[in-house]
Amino acid sequence: MNITIDQIKNLRDETGVSVMQCKKALEEAGGDSDKAKIILRKISKQSADKKAGRTLGAGTVASYVHSNGIVGSLIELLCETDFVARNEEFKTLARDIAMHITAMDPENQEELLSQEFIKSPDKIIKNLVEEAMQKFGERTEIGRFVRFSIK
Repeated sequence: MNITIDQIKNLRDETGVSVMQCKKALEEAGGDSDKAKIILRKISKQSADKKAGRTLGAGTVASYVHSNGIVGSLIELLCETDFVARNEEFKTLARDIAMHITAMDPENQEELLSQEFIKSPDKIIKNLVEEAMQKFGERTEIGRFVRFSIK
């Protein structure tokens, strides 16, 4: 089956994964975008497992305060290098996770990682972190986080 450039571009736009990985996943899935996303998630998990021993020497701290001003959170999203830590997509991921923490109030990191992402319930937070590892090519982990609430 011939995979079109538009199919590859659409999958890349949806996942943020490299063009070559998108092409391979689409070829393996016979052109089915949904199956290709599943394949990319599996690759993402394998990629995360390979990077498990790497040192986390950089990262970013992100915050989110709800519009009512009475609840918010801080999160530390860790990575290997400043190059990735300064990336706007990395910072956006940290802010999105901070927003999720504000909304869902996880008690600990294990609970946080297993929760469905508030902006995209078809993914869990752990998937987002694994996808970031695949996208940026570095080990990425959620460090500390805290949620504040007036009530």
